[in-house]
Amino acid sequence: MTEDTAPLKREKSPDKNQERSRRKKEGILILVILLIVGGLTIVETRITPFGTDFPLSSTVLMFILININLLLLLSLLLLVFRNLAKLYYEKKNNILGSKIKTRLTVAFVILALLPTIVLFFFSIQFISTSIAFWFNAPVEKTLDASLAVGQKLYDYIEDKNAFFAKRGAFQIDSRELLKQENQEKLTRYTQVIQRAFNRHAVEVYTPDAKRVSLSLASELESLYFGLLTTTELTRIIPGETSHTVYQTIEAGEFLRTISTIPFGSLQDKAHGYIVITTLVSPDLSENLKAILKGVEEYHQLKLTKKPAQISYYIALTIVALLVVFCAIWFGFQMAKSITIPIMKFAEGTQRITDGDLNYQIDFQTDDELGTLIKSFNSMTKQLAAGREQIALSGEMLKKQNIELEKSRQYIEIVLKNISAGVVSIDNTGNITTINKAAESMLDVNSAKILNKNFRQILDGDYLQIAEKIYAQAAGGAQHIEVPVSASIAGAPKHFSLHYSTLKDDTNRNLGAVLVFDDVTELEKAQRMVAWREVARRIAHEVKNPLTPIKLSAQRLKRKYGKEIDDEIFTGCADTIVEHVDLIRNLVNQFSAFAKFPDTNFATARIDNIILETIALYREGLPQVDIQTNFGENIPTLKLDHQHMKQAFINLIDNAVYAINKAGTIVIDLSYDSILKIVRIEIADTGKGISDKEKTRLFEPYFSTKKSGMGLGLAIVNSIISDHNGVIRVQDNQPRGAKFIIELPA
Repeated sequence: MTEDTAPLKREKSPDKNQERSRRKKEGILILVILLIVGGLTIVETRITPFGTDFPLSSTVLMFILININLLLLLSLLLLVFRNLAKLYYEKKNNILGSKIKTRLTVAFVILALLPTIVLFFFSIQFISTSIAFWFNAPVEKTLDASLAVGQKLYDYIEDKNAFFAKRGAFQIDSRELLKQENQEKLTRYTQVIQRAFNRHAVEVYTPDAKRVSLSLASELESLYFGLLTTTELTRIIPGETSHTVYQTIEAGEFLRTISTIPFGSLQDKAHGYIVITTLVSPDLSENLKAILKGVEEYHQLKLTKKPAQISYYIALTIVALLVVFCAIWFGFQMAKSITIPIMKFAEGTQRITDGDLNYQIDFQTDDELGTLIKSFNSMTKQLAAGREQIALSGEMLKKQNIELEKSRQYIEIVLKNISAGVVSIDNTGNITTINKAAESMLDVNSAKILNKNFRQILDGDYLQIAEKIYAQAAGGAQHIEVPVSASIAGAPKHFSLHYSTLKDDTNRNLGAVLVFDDVTELEKAQRMVAWREVARRIAHEVKNPLTPIKLSAQRLKRKYGKEIDDEIFTGCADTIVEHVDLIRNLVNQFSAFAKFPDTNFATARIDNIILETIALYREGLPQVDIQTNFGENIPTLKLDHQHMKQAFINLIDNAVYAINKAGTIVIDLSYDSILKIVRIEIADTGKGISDKEKTRLFEPYFSTKKSGMGLGLAIVNSIISDHNGVIRVQDNQPRGAKFIIELPA
């Protein structure tokens, strides 16, 4: 497709984010340009070989001005090429209005560029001629000659001072006038040579810069004539015999020529200094300074000749580019006034095509395009009103769906957070819902059982129970409640199952909901309460007659033991007493379980209680290896010392029994500073405890020993519970059992 027949594209206006990004980039660009200008100024002042008399501030100012001109030149070039590039891009992509913009821009540039070029070259020639006239050779020679005349006059005065200083230094040294006894002679001599040499002042200084003689002309007696410093006196350059110090006063300028005594001697061998002073008139001094300043300023301007010429050329180039830029800008503005209405209308038709029926063309014009735009806006209003009616109906339907979705999510949240297990099945027996509690209780993964029939998942007795419940529901039962016992993850569990049939408003069967309650711990607690009540009654009923029986047997033995010399009688009496004690011991164990003595808490160290308990076994059972591993920073706890000791005795007794009094028992004591828990682990290397026995291990009257009463671990559990702790059992590695006690710190 050729450029003329290609479809026109409308120009996309940048959004706010793009505009903000563009402005940020422009700000960064401006900052970089300013840094570059400063850097170039520093570099130029360092690499340009200016004379030492050229002021640095003027140099920096000149280069700053040049750099500013260059920056303006680059900015205008950027603007010109940016607009040309934009115009090229629009024309290449066939954007609406690009051809008109191109024609108008070219026309304006041609009209503005021809006179600008003529003026530009004429101005360059004029600037070159003017600068050459300013810096011609006769002016420079005249200024240099004037400066040389003034300098010669000063040199003449300095030479005369040096000549007189040489004569005076010779006389002072040869007559030894610097000695203390010749002070008056020195004063008279300085007055004589001051008048004889016709100088304005003659001074003599010692090597330590002390003035010992001064002779002034009469016209200087009313003026202040200061002392010379040590630095000024000793500033004679090696190889020279004298030097001059210049001092400006209201009456003119002093030329104070300093020489050593003897004349021309080195600083360290000088006996003193002679100073010959001549006063230059203020007119001569000021005229010479003016000539010197003029020469310096002329040379300074001469150094800026080339930079100034370049600066003028840059300024002319900026003006020319400004004219070109204005021509391009006027071309763009003229094109916009023609193409904007067409672009607005094209954008409106595209927005309607995209579905934006609320779009209105915001453009005011009094020509035919304005009438067309009004008709377009009226059409879009009618289309938008029709679509609003359709959208209103859709919105109502959407709200209903949202409410249904919220209800569904709420039900899911409730099912997820309740403690009871919930499972729902449809009318065909497929599992449709299972909450987290049911997954945990039944130890199943929902992903593996959802949308599957319960007959495919259950087997054996569980399947028979499910079929029985399903049959009852099919017979018309709305609610069914049955107890269910099952082995979950190797541990026996007891559940209370509630089955409810689901029906809709038309009484159509939709399925059922099964609610599981884990009553394993509840039944265990109920059994514990029942056993405590049984133990209390047995202890009460059995304990009362034991004392009379024991006392009667003992009384019979004392009263008739001497009269009846029969071993049978004595043995029977002893047997009665022995078995009464045995029964009393059993009754005491029942009583201890039924009502354990009150707990008396006191601050104690758990490690000390453990060591006290172990000491009992190490003396009585040396063949048992009891090892301890105590951690660091074990805190003190609020404990009942006797109860905790009894709990450890029961646990270690069980461990000794498990290893058959020959083996290893390891007791670990540690403190978890994060959880604030003290942990005691008692591990043995015995035969271990089965999973089935673990579930009932802490119940009363359950024992794995043939002669055990089953109260030891129940009492231990009660003691630990009184201390707000927990006790559990797990397998020891590689063999045996491990009891873990956790107490709050």
